Amino acid sequence: MLEGMRVLAAMSGGVDSAVAAARAVEAGHEVVGVHLALSRMPGTLRTGSRGCCTIEDSMDARRVADKIGIPFYVWDFSERFKADVIDDFVAEYSAGRTPNPCMRCNERIKFAALLEKALDLGFDAVCTGHYAAVVTDARGDVELHRAATWAKDQSYVLGVLTAEQLAHCLFPLGATPSKAEIRAEAAARGFSVASKPDSHDICFIPDGDTSGWLAERVGTATGEIVDRSGAVVGSHEGAHAFTVGQRRGLNLGRPAPDGRPRFVLEVKPSSNQVVVGPKEALDIAEIAGSRYTWAGRAPEQPELDFECEVQIRAHADPVEAVARVRDGELVVTPVRPLNGVAPGQTAVVYVGTRVLGQCTIDRTVAADLVGAGSTAGGGA
Repeated sequence: MLEGMRVLAAMSGGVDSAVAAARAVEAGHEVVGVHLALSRMPGTLRTGSRGCCTIEDSMDARRVADKIGIPFYVWDFSERFKADVIDDFVAEYSAGRTPNPCMRCNERIKFAALLEKALDLGFDAVCTGHYAAVVTDARGDVELHRAATWAKDQSYVLGVLTAEQLAHCLFPLGATPSKAEIRAEAAARGFSVASKPDSHDICFIPDGDTSGWLAERVGTATGEIVDRSGAVVGSHEGAHAFTVGQRRGLNLGRPAPDGRPRFVLEVKPSSNQVVVGPKEALDIAEIAGSRYTWAGRAPEQPELDFECEVQIRAHADPVEAVARVRDGELVVTPVRPLNGVAPGQTAVVYVGTRVLGQCTIDRTVAADLVGAGSTAGGGA
């Protein structure tokens, strides 16, 4: 990134975005701060360290902007957030998938709607407090890389970004070795958010009761819990309350023949069934998704096998894999089975520290069914 750019700093009201904005100013950029109002009822989106985007958060962001001497605005993105993140979340669960709303928010709000508006207003880049790095390779192409410290790396949730978006992204915290250093820097700068707790969980479900929140929006309907053979082993009050890999709360009326615990393998909204089975049935030998993107330059021949690592959760360890584009899908085969993968999750593909691309998982192939010609929309 060149010096002297016009930069729009997305300020959530947290310590990371506060320090990122301050560093952008010190780097010689002309910085304007903006807080995104994502809810029509902002007072409902934080309970302690849960949630975000409250009036309290906007005031914290404003105080930081005043401290570092930059203009500050609050932009109302609540309608876009509801349509692109909340409604998508409900629709995905209703379809039996397990979505990642943070990925959708980064993809459609922070680095689509916000960046689009920033560019329209003449800004060169959007600055955020994410722990990741944008580098330019020898050919002049931009690449997204992991942050310097594994523990704080957030490149996974940025895997949806395209080359065009990365060219206008600024991540000043990417080389910072620890969150403790960020908090110390914030305290030294006199920011009131220096000791503010990090937000976690889903921001629009601040009490953490995802099942109850979904029940209010999609309703409840009694259905069957079945094993892999289709035999009924229990009942449920709403399939949306179950996720692949879940063990607790199944309330099965019939124990497994071998007496071992059973886990959710698949959610079938069309039949309102939840499929359960043994833990080893959660091992996945292949994942694939048609909704894939490249975070920068694509592989020269993506239809040919290429070695990579795949990560299926924000804080999961990456697994060595082979990937290729086949029949309109990004297909990833890990060298050892992945565990508890659900359609709707995001698989991010890495080559070294570089984020190569990502896909939303549409289907999986269970490891114990490889060679049997069976695939499933879930973990069965």
